[in-house]
Order: sequence, then structure tokens, then C-alpha cells
Amino acid sequence: MLRAVNVPTQDPQALEAYCLPFIRGEQKPATALELMASRYVAYTTGDIDYLVTTHDPATRSGIDRGATEEWSQRARWLGLNVVKTDAGGASDSAGEVEFIAHYAIEGVEQTHHEQARFRRIDGTWFFVDGELVAKKPIQRTSPKIGRNDPCSCGSGKKFKKCCG
Repeated sequence: MLRAVNVPTQDPQALEAYCLPFIRGEQKPATALELMASRYVAYTTGDIDYLVTTHDPATRSGIDRGATEEWSQRARWLGLNVVKTDAGGASDSAGEVEFIAHYAIEGVEQTHHEQARFRRIDGTWFFVDGELVAKKPIQRTSPKIGRNDPCSCGSGKKFKKCCG
């Protein structure tokens, strides 16, 4: 698992400074994680051209540039957490990065939790696509009370005749 060893995801200013050479075209991201982090910074700085350029050429035409730009500008970006990575190292041809981007729109804090896929073409990493990670459903920890079981309130009545 490739972890954010050199990518300073916990410090927004350090992350921006780290990623700006990628966005300016001075360096190329060596890993899928570096590309993902630089794309996050591109959202925070409004660099839509970088987002388009780093998108997989095979699906680049499907980008809604207007919606991407609107989201980038409307959001106040609050931080990035890398949950996990799978492959995507300097010698890999593909990789995945699961991340959570924190942002606020009109004062309401939100998260974007995604499993993003990347591939490398001729030594250059590209974002292929992403899948939103759904929140896990709430699971019952105690046994379910049946209709004919004694009520949990302690009344001594059947659940269906009391609180059910």
C-alpha cells in the first residue's frame, strides 16, 4: 500500500506548495497519489485546465467543464484525507486512491468520499474515473424485539400492546 509518505495531505498550505510544480507543469506526478493530491489542489485553486489535462484522454470529452468550474469556485475547500491506496507507485501502470475531500458550500460542511482509479500512459499518470463510497448502513447491535416479546420499557406487557 502506497501511503502519503511525501505528500503532506494534513497541511493545506504545504499540500498546495507541494503540488504547485505539478500544476504549473514543472514536474510530473510520479505516483497516482501525487496526481490525486494535485488534482485536489487544482480544485481548490480553480485550475480547471489542469483537471482536464490530467483526465484520461479516452474519456476526457465527457467532462462537464462548466459544472467542474462551478463546484471548484462555489466550494470552500477544507482539507483532504487519504484513506488508502492500492498500487499506483512509480513503477505501476495503474492504481487506486480512496480519499475524502472536505469542503463547505454556503456554510454547510460536506464531504466527497471517492475511490479513484488512475492509469499511467507513456510515463504520465491520468485520472480514469471514480466511484463514490457510500456510507455504511447503521446496523442493529441489540437483538430485535418481537411483537410478542415483553416490552423493553419494563411494564410487563407485550411489546405490541405497550411501546410497539
